[in-house]
Parts: sequence; C-alpha cells; structure tokens
Amino acid sequence: MEPNFTNELVAMLPRLRRFARALTRSVEEADDLVQDTCERALANAARYTPGTRLDSWLFRILQNRWLDRCRQSATRGQEVPVEEAYEVVGADGRRDGLNLIVMNRLRSALDTLPPEQRLVLVAVCVDGLSYKETAELLDIPIGTVMSRLARARAQLHELVLATEEDQREERPAHVAQS
Repeated sequence: MEPNFTNELVAMLPRLRRFARALTRSVEEADDLVQDTCERALANAARYTPGTRLDSWLFRILQNRWLDRCRQSATRGQEVPVEEAYEVVGADGRRDGLNLIVMNRLRSALDTLPPEQRLVLVAVCVDGLSYKETAELLDIPIGTVMSRLARARAQLHELVLATEEDQREERPAHVAQS
C-alpha cells in the first residue's frame, strides 16, 4: 500500500465524518460508518486507481455502506438509545425549545425522503459539494442531481409546513391566539 494513499485517506477523514454524520444524524453511527468505510478502502486499496479522485471513491464506499445499513434497519426496525429518548432543556428554554422543534420537524421530514434524494441533499447542502462533484460522487448525470435536489427541497418544504399546520390545528383556541 502506498504511503500517499494512506495520507490522502487520513486527510479525507473530516469530510467523510461530516458526510456520515449528516446521513446518520448520530455521532456514534457516523464514526462507525467512517470506520467501516476506511476498513473497506484499506482492504480494497489495490482496486483504487492512482490518479483518480480518491474522495469520490471513498464517498461511494461510504454511501454504499450507509444504504446497506438502511436496508438492514428497515427489516429490523429503528433502534433508539435510551439516552436520546428524552430531550434535555437548554440554557434558554424558549429558544432551545423552538430550535429543537424545528430540527425535529426537519429530521422527520428528512427521514421521509427517498434515499436518492436524501443523498443529493446531504452532499450539496451539508457537505457543500457542487452539482458537478455530487454528480461524479453518485455517478449520475448533473441534471439528475438538480432534479433530485429540487424535489427534495420542495418535499421538505411541504412536510415542514404541513407539520406546522397540524400543530396549529391541535392547539386549543385560547393557545392558538396568543
């Protein structure tokens, strides 16, 4: 194994971790996913073609491992750690509470997106990749990236607004007016 390959792999760790964190929404799961990605990359280093984009190759491995895990969890059901079952109140309860509500709505909405749309949304909006880089990473045409991103954004917008309307309808009249 070339030292250059190992050095480039180590340099990619922050980006891999950020991408994995956005996909899994869990520090522990993201770390596990990045570790699994690195193990696969090191085990298959001979398959990597020097001179090509290592980041695309690593992101592809990470994406495939995440999709495998999603498929596995779909058959097993979602596990929720006890520590995350209860929300903790922050220093500014109102601001933190509102932020928490918005983030929970966004997470719920993200969970309803098809994996293909979610991957594009995370690559562009979280990892900051360009459309071209995202297209190369996911091995799809740039037009597909743009259409998936547009559909993902529109669906998120609709889901978050629908949740807000549902919340308003559930409130008693005296609370909704304040």
